[in-house]
Amino acid sequence: MKVGDTDKVPSRRRERHGESADVLSNTCASVHLSVVSKHSDVGAAPRYAYAGSSIERAAAWRGDEIKLASLSASPRAGFYLFASDSVLLKLGDEKLDPLFSSAEANACGQARETVFLGLLGQEPRFASALGPAAVEPLSARADLKIIDLRSIAVQGAVDDDHLPPLAEAKALLGWHLKHGFCANCGAPTTLRQAGWRRDCPSCKSEHFPRTDPVVIMLPIGRERCVLGRSPRFPQTMWSCLAGFAEPGESIEEAVRREVQEEVGLTCARISYFASQPWPFPSSLMIGCHAEAVSDRLTIDKTEIEEARWFDREELRLMLMRKHPQGLTTPPPIAIAHHIIRDFVERGGQVLG
Repeated sequence: MKVGDTDKVPSRRRERHGESADVLSNTCASVHLSVVSKHSDVGAAPRYAYAGSSIERAAAWRGDEIKLASLSASPRAGFYLFASDSVLLKLGDEKLDPLFSSAEANACGQARETVFLGLLGQEPRFASALGPAAVEPLSARADLKIIDLRSIAVQGAVDDDHLPPLAEAKALLGWHLKHGFCANCGAPTTLRQAGWRRDCPSCKSEHFPRTDPVVIMLPIGRERCVLGRSPRFPQTMWSCLAGFAEPGESIEEAVRREVQEEVGLTCARISYFASQPWPFPSSLMIGCHAEAVSDRLTIDKTEIEEARWFDREELRLMLMRKHPQGLTTPPPIAIAHHIIRDFVERGGQVLG
């Protein structure tokens, strides 16, 4: 029930959702690029952040402590290090380097938790959350930087291949930080399965990491669509609508409900666009286009600040940062940018 945002998701109902940093998958891009229209001159689609991981998660090894110890000690092992919600980075020649060897990771201080992310080819990948005592001396070192993951993606501070495992690591380590006690009996839990489970020694409950599904959608009426504004947006920015899917809801039902609640439109056809993990803290953004069969907007001011219709030419100018009033869409790291872009390029064809 919120407009798509680029901020974190602190609350399920009254704060604005984090907008996914997604764009088209390579498959979608290859299909969409074959469609040419007068609106298609918006430039090449950049690769999207946080999705498209090359990591093989190797789940079969998560319970093998001997194998995991061997992998972590391997000279090929790489560790991503987190200080609270931020990432520890080494200064490089051109870009910052988020990957530490086992020896380098150990030298940075004691880890609160370490999780196994999987394999990149023959190279094991782990992530560790550093304890508070280790962070202050590291922040003073001239050869290191500590930057939040969203800024890393926006700035292009690291090679793109690092973003998906960093997202995996941040979501998983953040879950451990908040789930140290059993939800069933309240006893302290212990890390198991290489970080992919927590067990309660008291009541024997098993707890698994969670992912929150979020629908983010563009309501379309012929050659127009509806965008909204959150109070937390920059003054010029307009974006897609978004909201958490609720228990017992399909994606299509969630899209229709959220659009109805936020702007009062009734929707018919729903077309899936793409999805992308959004580790702020641990959502999965599910991008859709929705066919609006009504056109009168009734805005829920408790959810969004403003909403209105935009035509494709106006959207094109917004994407290109050439709008006469300076209006903009979210940046390319956000899935909303690419949901909007697809409509600009293909019009009603996005609905199938």
